Amino acid sequence: MRANWLKRVVGALVLIAAIVVVIWFVWPRPILADLAAVTSGPMEVTIEDEGKTRVRNVYTVSAPLVGRVLRNPRRVGDQVAADETIVAVLQPMAPSLLDVRSREEVQAAIAAAEAAVKFAEAEVRRIDAALEYSRTELTRAQALFRSNTIAAKMLDKAKFDVETNEAALVSAKAQLDVRRHEQHNAAARLIDPNSAAQPGPNCCVQIRAPVSGRVLKINQESETIVQPGTPLIEIGDVLDLEIVADFLSTDAVQIKDGASVRIDGWGGPAIQGRVTRVDPAGFLKVSALGIEEQRVRTVIDFVDPPRTWSRLGHDFRVIVHVKIWDAENALTLPVGALFRKGDDWAVFAVKDGRARTTLLRIGRRNNRVAEVLSGLSAGDQVVLHPSDRIKDGIAIAARVSQ
Repeated sequence: MRANWLKRVVGALVLIAAIVVVIWFVWPRPILADLAAVTSGPMEVTIEDEGKTRVRNVYTVSAPLVGRVLRNPRRVGDQVAADETIVAVLQPMAPSLLDVRSREEVQAAIAAAEAAVKFAEAEVRRIDAALEYSRTELTRAQALFRSNTIAAKMLDKAKFDVETNEAALVSAKAQLDVRRHEQHNAAARLIDPNSAAQPGPNCCVQIRAPVSGRVLKINQESETIVQPGTPLIEIGDVLDLEIVADFLSTDAVQIKDGASVRIDGWGGPAIQGRVTRVDPAGFLKVSALGIEEQRVRTVIDFVDPPRTWSRLGHDFRVIVHVKIWDAENALTLPVGALFRKGDDWAVFAVKDGRARTTLLRIGRRNNRVAEVLSGLSAGDQVVLHPSDRIKDGIAIAARVSQ
């Protein structure tokens, strides 16, 4: 009897242990999740975008006339002084090459000019001879007039002929000079570029820096032929920087003049700035994805002293964060806890170890936290990034970071 009783007791214990093990394996375990607390503290909302630095006043030096600009003696980054540093040198252009037809035309023009010179020389000799004859006639007429042989009218006619021939001789000599210059002009068109004399040291135009600063860009570095107005070099003061950012028009309407700006993403510590101008007109810009966007240009000045951003230069990339709203004591929760339930925002609040779907009303948001207007209190725990395994009423346990 005693043995049977022991067997029954042992069997009952084994059965109870088996039931406990089955229940332990079947019983649902809490789902591990990342939890966060609703907190109260300062909050700000910013608009972020890429921007680039630029020198406020860039001076572009252009060619004042047509000519051959020599290889630029300056390099990007060189310091220049106003009205002292030579930033470009212009020389006269070499004569152009002539094709066969043009050469024949020039040679024909030279021959015609030589003939015109000979004609003008003959005309000078003819008029000179006529002048000598008229002077002889004037001398004879004066002698006859003194002896009362001819009338005064004949003497006046002889004087008129002398003056007329003298004027004609002056005109003929001037015409001869014109023909000779035309001959030289036609002959100059045949000058070969290879045989042209090299320009002297005083023939060139030396262009000096209009302002003091540094060379930002060299538009024409090598020797070349330029036309008037061709940009040669850009100069500016790299310590007179500002930032230009192109915001979406829907964001730009929220930016006010004087708004605080945090500048980072340039390789150094964050810098403080402020908005100085929001352009009143937008422009169309196509994004890298081919989307047409309406953008508005915004200008930002540095607030921190130059020593904090002296390593920045012209056309450097930066990230700007423009503050559009802030609060000293706002109730916030991480935006990763939010999800949509119909038209409302909701979270899984952790109450008594279980997830409870909680509707709430939120206000301002940034990329990290959202302002809670109603539905939660400071210190409440919420589930971050809830998965599809989390349902209303399910047991929740905080995941322990390793």
